[in-house]
Amino acid sequence: MQSQRRFTGRRVAVLGVLAALSLAVHTLEALLPPLFGIPGAKLGLANLFSMLALVLYGPLDAFLILIARTLLGAAIAGNASSLLFSLSGGACALALSAVLIRFALPRVSYLAINIAAAVLHNAVQVAVYVWETGTPANFVLLPYFALVGVLSGAAVAAVGILILKRVPERIFYKTCHDTPGGVT
Repeated sequence: MQSQRRFTGRRVAVLGVLAALSLAVHTLEALLPPLFGIPGAKLGLANLFSMLALVLYGPLDAFLILIARTLLGAAIAGNASSLLFSLSGGACALALSAVLIRFALPRVSYLAINIAAAVLHNAVQVAVYVWETGTPANFVLLPYFALVGVLSGAAVAAVGILILKRVPERIFYKTCHDTPGGVT
């Protein structure tokens, strides 16, 4: 993870592109039918861009992308409850990812980190749904959303690793000395 303290022009530009891509994918995913016919179940590819920001620059940058995506996504969709679900699940997943990357990497792979984050994201969303509806019986959805979390976490990890390996580092950093250790 990069521990830069300054927001350089390049860094702001990359974060802007990541936020825009995240919002675009989030908006496209909202138009698709739910996975496996489970209401609300999505692949969650928009989270890829927060994870990239987390790996490349750090938790603050990733959180800024998460906030931009959830606020703008809710505004575009006109759905305040989506803000509640996306922000709560995303913030918990991002916090878990940051802790695991900081303390468990390289003993734990990016694949495992992404899967854990996606499962937590979905579990938090189910908990928020139970809280919002006041119906504890909705916890029956947890196993289904855990399965979706495993699949989405693996998909996000695979695409993220591919991007980190294929996109030249100079896109993200001014010099080779600015790159984080062990990411590639």
